[in-house]
Amino acid sequence: MRILIIGAGATGGYFGARLVQAGHDVTFLVRPHRADTLRRRGLRLTGLGEPDEHVTPQFTTAAELAAAPDPAPYDLILLTVKATALTPAIEDFAPAVGQDTVILPVLNGLAHLDPLAARFGAHRVWGGVAKIITTLNDDGDIVRLAPFATLDFGPFDGSDPARAERTAALLDAVPGIEAKASTDTLGDMWAKWSFIVTVSTVNILGRGSVGEVVAAPGGDALGPAALAEAAAVAAASGHELPQDVRDLVSGMATETGSPLTTSLFRDMTAGLPSEAEHLFGDLVARARALGVATPLLDLATLQLRVQEARLTK
Repeated sequence: MRILIIGAGATGGYFGARLVQAGHDVTFLVRPHRADTLRRRGLRLTGLGEPDEHVTPQFTTAAELAAAPDPAPYDLILLTVKATALTPAIEDFAPAVGQDTVILPVLNGLAHLDPLAARFGAHRVWGGVAKIITTLNDDGDIVRLAPFATLDFGPFDGSDPARAERTAALLDAVPGIEAKASTDTLGDMWAKWSFIVTVSTVNILGRGSVGEVVAAPGGDALGPAALAEAAAVAAASGHELPQDVRDLVSGMATETGSPLTTSLFRDMTAGLPSEAEHLFGDLVARARALGVATPLLDLATLQLRVQEARLTK
């Protein structure tokens, strides 16, 4: 299987590195500045008190891919960019898409699905959820912050389950990756979306980590209240969150002493562009259309939009 990974950041870099280590045919499609880093340092994994690991990956740029006289299509394209980079990424990897290519995006939320389906056809686009906590350090190395790295995915219409199972088996056999073919891809995506907006709302409105917010009087009520709003939107959309998911998210959003913050909140506090519209704007718009009240999510969305507006000045 030929695999193209779009982006070599904290998520794509980790999964790609593990696939390379396992001997798979993997190429990264990266921006020129990331290509320079990979050329100088390779791909490095660090963190969790484990020895650093170094991988020398194959990589290409959009210009190189477009200039290839007859680029061979890839079997699987793993799309790991942030939503803010989705539009250019779609055009960048378009030459790599063939008749039998599967595109597996692991972006959060659902807003990315329509533009991908419009450009490449819905039959080529699977749904996917990545659960991994990593970041990039100043050297461009991938820092692991938690020991798990999972991928759940599958086609939305249930077509070709055998291919989904084969793909999952291939990925699950790679040390450092747990993968499975999902029987409810949209439900999985709604569950993760609800988790992200719940914790982000705690971070944004409480202006701190989960532990810092919970330690303040009344702070332990914020997470469950935000989750109730997100879960109401999911249910109104036909994807009611299972009780075990609700319990897990509520527990993580109220854990005493937890340092948990979302990447969206970290981008916001660092003055960087964030996935505000992709994660919050889209969700509250769906809530309005469905007649679901989301006052806490609305307030978090407003704060994010104010911050985004500052970045454009």
